[in-house]
Amino acid sequence: MNGGNTNGAGALKRLLRAFRSRNYRLFFTGQLISLVGTWMNTIAESWLVYRLTGSSLLLGTVTFAAQTPVFLLSTFGGLIADRFDRRKILIATQSSAMIAAATLATLTFAGKVTVTQVLVIAAIQGVILSVDVPSRQAFVVDIVERSDLVNAIALNSSMFNGARVVGPAVAGLVVGKVGEAWCFGVNAISYAAVVIALLMMRAEARRTRQALSRGAIADGFRFAYNTLPVRGLLLTVALTSVFGMPFTVLMPVFADRVLGSGPGALGILMGSSGVGALAAALTLAMRTEVIGLGRWVAAASASFGISLILFSLSRSLVLSSTLLVAVGYSMMLQMACSNTLIQAMVPDELRGRVSAIYAMMFLGTAPIGAMLAGSVAEAIGAPYTVRAGGVCCLMIAAWFTLRLPLRRAEGQRLIIAQGLAGGEPPQHMTIDVTERQAADASGDEPRDR
Repeated sequence: MNGGNTNGAGALKRLLRAFRSRNYRLFFTGQLISLVGTWMNTIAESWLVYRLTGSSLLLGTVTFAAQTPVFLLSTFGGLIADRFDRRKILIATQSSAMIAAATLATLTFAGKVTVTQVLVIAAIQGVILSVDVPSRQAFVVDIVERSDLVNAIALNSSMFNGARVVGPAVAGLVVGKVGEAWCFGVNAISYAAVVIALLMMRAEARRTRQALSRGAIADGFRFAYNTLPVRGLLLTVALTSVFGMPFTVLMPVFADRVLGSGPGALGILMGSSGVGALAAALTLAMRTEVIGLGRWVAAASASFGISLILFSLSRSLVLSSTLLVAVGYSMMLQMACSNTLIQAMVPDELRGRVSAIYAMMFLGTAPIGAMLAGSVAEAIGAPYTVRAGGVCCLMIAAWFTLRLPLRRAEGQRLIIAQGLAGGEPPQHMTIDVTERQAADASGDEPRDR
């Protein structure tokens, strides 16, 4: 009995080891509150646009407007994150996002909101996000010990998806009872939690920021392209984001036309996906090592494709919700493992810029998928569109799996160089790399933090 309690306490301690940092505890709490508001905003915004227009294409257009700035501007956001104080950057971006959310809430309360206004505000929020995302991802490294980085990244995913469970469920109830405006208002207020948490942090001086240079942005792209395992992960994330992720854009259509329900069902569907994603993030949080996550990415990619295909065939709310748990689990495990591996391989001096490239691949390519899915769904219907996306995800998984052995040794070398794994890369493994990478692999010593 005592042994079981000890084991349970040890598992909990492993799960929450990044919480040893006071700054991380503040960051986690503020972000969790804010993200619940963000998910409420997302559901309410989708339902508002669908209620005003009844158009699948316009649902995709709003996502396009919100996330295109991430694709176009996040590299500059990454450079800002590597040059200036990330805590101050986050205070500025979160405050700006609060103003944008409050504007949408005011227009909706007044009964004067239009789809054009929603599109403009979504685009403004996208510009803010292009600076916020790389700074937020890189900021985690500033507030936790290097040995806790994997756990902190996984806990961030848990936080995101815990909010994804609660936010949509609450939004479905609120929209059904009192309308979308209240969700937008709650979102505006929730940003205050992040700003207060950031102001309460005991900020420690970071290393001297790099001076801006004409080739600074290119350095991030050069590293991402020339480093075979990073390039493979980023390409997999981008393709999955284009062909698989748009299922979320079409959820109002599934709730209304496919399942014959309303905003309550939309909240249940999105919440179900969030339950699975939360479980995946907690699964990753229990890991103490980075080595081996490449196989998890391959398996999760295949599982994501299969789950999407099965979901597209369902006409029952209960079955659809159950399948979305599997969809959310597979999707988050793939994305969180990919992000963890990339963060484990990138040098500190390039972290903000490479984080920005990850944001481009994950969020920035989503507008392409959203527009593609919206227009295809208008022509052939949402179920066939999601099914086709599932098939594409299976093809992506097959490609990644076949290429995995070629990337493994270089990936292990980079992880060891950043101090996130012990030992030396196995000598018997080979990898197809460029001449520059081969020279690096034979001559580089582990980099000091």
